[in-house]
This record gives sequence, C-alpha cells and structure tokens, in this order.
Amino acid sequence: MNYVVVDLEWNQAMNSKSSVFNKLPIHLRGEIIEIGAVKLDENMRPAEEFTIDVKPVYFRRMHYKVKKITGFDKDRLSHGVSFPEALERFRDWCGEDVTFLTWGCDDQGILEQNIIIHDLDWDWIAGWINLQLIYNLQTGGDKNQKSLASAMEHFEIEQTRIAHDALGDAYNTALVSTHLDMKEGLRMYPDAARILAARMPNYKPPVENAGPEALIHKSFDGFESKAAAFLDDRLSALACPHCEQALQGQRWVNQGDQRYMNLFSCPEHGDLLVRVRFRREPEQNTWAVNKLVYEADESMQEYYKNKAAQSRRRGRGHSSRKNRPAGKQ
Repeated sequence: MNYVVVDLEWNQAMNSKSSVFNKLPIHLRGEIIEIGAVKLDENMRPAEEFTIDVKPVYFRRMHYKVKKITGFDKDRLSHGVSFPEALERFRDWCGEDVTFLTWGCDDQGILEQNIIIHDLDWDWIAGWINLQLIYNLQTGGDKNQKSLASAMEHFEIEQTRIAHDALGDAYNTALVSTHLDMKEGLRMYPDAARILAARMPNYKPPVENAGPEALIHKSFDGFESKAAAFLDDRLSALACPHCEQALQGQRWVNQGDQRYMNLFSCPEHGDLLVRVRFRREPEQNTWAVNKLVYEADESMQEYYKNKAAQSRRRGRGHSSRKNRPAGKQ
C-alpha cells in the first residue's frame, strides 16, 4: 500500500451564475490549478515530493479570493500543463495501490469532478483517508473540523513551507501525521465519524424512526462573521446530491438559536431543505457552522413556508437578495 498525502489548489467561477456552467455536464465547484503531494515511507514519514501547476480551461480568469490566498496569477497559470497530462504524471508518480491522505474531504470531491469533466479514468483514486478525523480521535476532539494551522500549533510544528501552496500544505499535513499513531488511526478510521459524533456536547444516541437522515452533513469554521459565512459558496450554494445540478434557493429564514434554513428546488429530484447552525468560537473570535441537507417532504416544505411567512410579518428580511438570511439583523 502506498500512502500519499495530497493537497489541491483550485480556481472558482467568478459567480455561481456564470455562463460557463451552461457548457458543463456537472456543476464544477473548482478547477484544479495545482497538485501537491508527499509520499510516506514504510515508517509513515515524509519521503518523495510531487508538485505540478495546471492550466485551467473553464475558469481561466483568476477569482480574486483564490489569487489573494494562493498567490497564483495569470502568468503562472499560463505555464501550467493540461489537466489530463498533470493527472497522468501524478498517477505515474503515485504508483499502484495508492491511498490518499488529505486534510478534510474537499480535495476528494474536487479531484473526482475534474476527472469527470475531462472524461478520465478514476478507478485508481478509490482510497481516501481524512486525516482530520484521526487527529480529532487522538487529541480529544469531536467531529468539528480543525484547521491544519491549529493542528500544527497543537504539535508545535514549525511552519517551514508556504501555506495555501499545494505542496506546502501536503508537506505540513504529512508532518502532522508523524505526530499521530497512524497504525491505530487507520484501524479505527471506519468508526471515526460515529465516535466523534458521540463526543459532541449535544449528542443524543440515534433513535429508530427519529426523523430523516441528512443527505449531506458538513462543517466549516474560521468565518469572521455570520454574514461572511453566508457569502461563502460552501454554505450558501447547493448542488443536487443526485444529479449535481446547481440549485436555486429561496430565502434564508432565521429559526432562532443561531439556526437558519432554506429551501432549494431541483427540477428533476424535487425539493431539498438546508439547515445551518452557527457556533461561536471565542478563542479564535470566529464562527463555525454545520450544514445539513435533507430531502424535503411535505411537512418540511410546509414548516419552511410557515417560518418564512412569520419572518415577513415581523417586518424583517425585506432585501431582495436571496442569500441574505430572513430575519437576520
């Protein structure tokens, strides 16, 4: 088994309604512009390194946020190779029987989408481990996401590589893995999500017929404000989990207790209810948020409509912007 720590950087469309989506078979969340990776040796320590820049063909204009975070500019992108060539080189370097370690789960989805867009083979990328879960298991954390920077600080790892660089972040993730009991972590990994969920402050053991299961459950942190979180596509945008079509939401309705909901509609697969709940992180002076997506049955649709009507009667949420929460001050 080859263990490879991988990190990706990707560009985004300038807005969620960009005309480029009309030309694509799926709603592409991001187009890869850099692949960085580090192989782990038999002792699970950093060994060989790989990095390559990729020239985008769909999102060719750098999103200002991506440019600010990564430092990528138009000139650097112009010298990248095509994604098919980059993936072929990466696959040859990885070797056979590879399992990828990532910090978080976004990289897996982005790589899969880019492979689909270019109609390439993806059977070889089946093995993925989210190192965040192992870190949380072994440091007393719960299922809430922790940043790579906070993990490095926890283990007193000196920052010697550039952050938000694919190879730099892959190398730093590999360093974090050297401070973990990886053998035990990999053994416990299949049960990690369940164990971490049980550590949540408001955890309640699952009860049969307690309600529908969420189709999607994600957590994000590091937002300077709730308003900033709602401007982030990870929170406010939604692709249908069945056909990956970008969906149009209605209004974010304030439910109280830092909770909001919105109703999205897929022409083919029906309505989806999105619930989000914010949590203040006093030490970092930031906000974290959980996002859950459900199939919206008639009772959920009715509940949303009633809450939306109540917020209107209270004189709130008069903005026509659909990504502004109704009733949010």
